[in-house]
Amino acid sequence: MQSRRQRIDEQKRGLAEKRLAAVSLPAGGAWATAARQEARQRLLDAGLPVRQDEYWRFTNPGLFTDAGVAAAELLPADDREAVFAGVDCLRIVFVDGVFDAARSGDLAAAGIEIERLADAATRDIHWARELYGKLEAQCQSPVARPLATLNTATAGDGLVIRVGKPVERPVSVSYLRKDAGAEAVLHHVIRLEPGSRLTLLEDGPGAARFSSVAEVEVGDGAAFHHVRVQGRDHGRQAVTALFVRLGTASVCKSFTLTANGRLTRNEVMAELTGREGVLHVAGAAVGDGTAFHQDDTVFITHAAERCESRQVFKKVLRRGAVGVFQGKILVHPEAQLTDGYQISQALLLDESCQFLAKPELEIYADDVKCSHGSTSGAIDPDMLFYLRARGIGIEEAQRLLVLAFLAEALDEIEDDTLAEEIRRRLAGWLERHRA
Repeated sequence: MQSRRQRIDEQKRGLAEKRLAAVSLPAGGAWATAARQEARQRLLDAGLPVRQDEYWRFTNPGLFTDAGVAAAELLPADDREAVFAGVDCLRIVFVDGVFDAARSGDLAAAGIEIERLADAATRDIHWARELYGKLEAQCQSPVARPLATLNTATAGDGLVIRVGKPVERPVSVSYLRKDAGAEAVLHHVIRLEPGSRLTLLEDGPGAARFSSVAEVEVGDGAAFHHVRVQGRDHGRQAVTALFVRLGTASVCKSFTLTANGRLTRNEVMAELTGREGVLHVAGAAVGDGTAFHQDDTVFITHAAERCESRQVFKKVLRRGAVGVFQGKILVHPEAQLTDGYQISQALLLDESCQFLAKPELEIYADDVKCSHGSTSGAIDPDMLFYLRARGIGIEEAQRLLVLAFLAEALDEIEDDTLAEEIRRRLAGWLERHRA
């Protein structure tokens, strides 16, 4: 007789078989085909997630594991609304997951090695073979990331970027929608050689169902800055995974703003493998209505001494919106003098919202400084009274307090110009979603 665990594992493998049967593995050269076949087999062995899994108990994965895609209403397209349109950058555009050369800049003029995954994968010899699917596979333990494995197996396009020097001009990737029922699956591979620097910007709704994975290797003394805005369409579903491996004295800072959307899950898995590495992961989410469900799940591993990590996540929720945060810091015995900080907070603008949090610390070193905290609550009435007493209207006072609440997360953005643009977007969202 099967145990409950065996029945669940069988259910998960059945979901994987059904999901893979509905798609074809993309064509490619020897290394790409081998990586996709390995990912396919790993997924068949492990299965797709179900609600009974520990790190899925707050978020129902069914919308991501079903073979069919629920259509999401399209909002009018307007390139002028691109979040980073005013930034001098190399713009790259995908429409429903398909590269749009007409709207994209010249990849050859970027000053770095950058090409489409669809082209790189056709070659039998390419540097991306050392990374594609490799960081994702390494991060399957101790917590499985099956949706990222599905992406590795089925993604037909994305970007392959290698940076050998400091690059001042950001690379901006926009994910646009055209088909109300399209599914987009993209996979990016990024390598920063020692001493190099890159800023990557991402924005756009992506698709009715959007899957994105980025595997990033940050070499010794290199710096990777990442700013992402997920917004616009209300019915879209998105699952993203960022895998990062940091070398000695390297820096990685990632910030994500999530607004609107039916279901969004952002996962970050990072490992600090060299001394004095710095990793900051931050996010701000604003949700209005029972259809909004946003999940940040982060797992940071300290495997070297004198490293620093920060997790700063803020969520503003109203009218039945749901926010989730699951964050873990794992400190290995050799990671002495670790400095780990984690904070997750939610501002609930009414009593119908939910904030579900699972902060964790697992420490095996004895000389560390690690802390975590998680809180949720309403706007402080004393602070509201203070502003009202100075002649500020209640709606404007609430807006100012919400922006002040989100400020700690936005402070993690390295570039002040980008941070100011995010603040402007947030202020606009709050204006459109008044009580």
